[in-house]
Amino acid sequence: MSEQLHERTKEELLFKIKEQQMLIDELLAEKAAEAKLDYPWKGNLGHWYWNIQTNDVVFNPLKVEALGYSVDQLPEKIPYDFFTNKLHPEDHEPVMDNMRQHLKGLAPVYEVEYRIKAKDGTWKWFYDRGKVTKRAEDGAPLFAAGIVFDVSKQKSKVENLEDLTSSLIELVDKDELTQIRNRRAVIRELKTHMIDSAVKGKQLAVSMVDIDDFKHLNDTKGHVFGDYVLKEIAKTLECKLDRKGIVGRYGGEEFLILLPDTSKEAAEKQLNDCRLAIETNEFLKLESLTISGGFTLYTQGDHEDVLREADKNLYKAKANGKNRVIG
Repeated sequence: MSEQLHERTKEELLFKIKEQQMLIDELLAEKAAEAKLDYPWKGNLGHWYWNIQTNDVVFNPLKVEALGYSVDQLPEKIPYDFFTNKLHPEDHEPVMDNMRQHLKGLAPVYEVEYRIKAKDGTWKWFYDRGKVTKRAEDGAPLFAAGIVFDVSKQKSKVENLEDLTSSLIELVDKDELTQIRNRRAVIRELKTHMIDSAVKGKQLAVSMVDIDDFKHLNDTKGHVFGDYVLKEIAKTLECKLDRKGIVGRYGGEEFLILLPDTSKEAAEKQLNDCRLAIETNEFLKLESLTISGGFTLYTQGDHEDVLREADKNLYKAKANGKNRVIG
């Protein structure tokens, strides 16, 4: 009698499991239909369900199809790490930490964006949001459910927009002729470094540099040659300063040079190195081209004050015979 009861109970259990599986299949079919219609959100790949106790994940087939897999290529039981093992190395720990925080009850929901590797080796961007829907009496998580979206197209648009914005900023900030910073950009750098100098107490040297007798060059050699000279000098200054300083075209034949975290002695040496680089430039040397510079250390006041001081010293350099730096 007990054996018959055992068999009956076993049959009922198997029937219940089959019934539950049919229900799950039906729910997934409905969700797949919704997702294919892109309803309610663009990129919807449907819902997922995670039995945390057995580590089984049930999900809409669209999720794996988006990664290039077909359902018949998947194992019968899919564990949670089937997906987490495909996460981008830079995204793996943030995603796992987000899930751990939620499982512990320290975060109200699990919500992340991550890159996940498709079958063909490319990376897809997924947005995932879920929540523990059932916990044990002691608070241990038992079951979680969520929804996932393929946001690759949106991410691509954002990245393209960021690239475009970066290119536009670079274009707007560049002097069209010399291809170094224009007046607007170098003044913005000056203001930023003035704030940094004031806050951190670091010295900032600011220099105005001018090409000697440039008007005579333009009058005798023509503006096309004059433009070539401006480009060559800009390139030489930027190359000589390297990462030690910042140079921009202030206007006409004048250049503004910023030397952050630089003492007066170091600034004088760097500016004289620039001056000598112009004087000994193979192309410019044929024309006996030189530059004069005036510089000052920022102490207080606004950017116009510091420019005015540098400009005064530039005029002194001009008055004292040119081809020199005065600070």
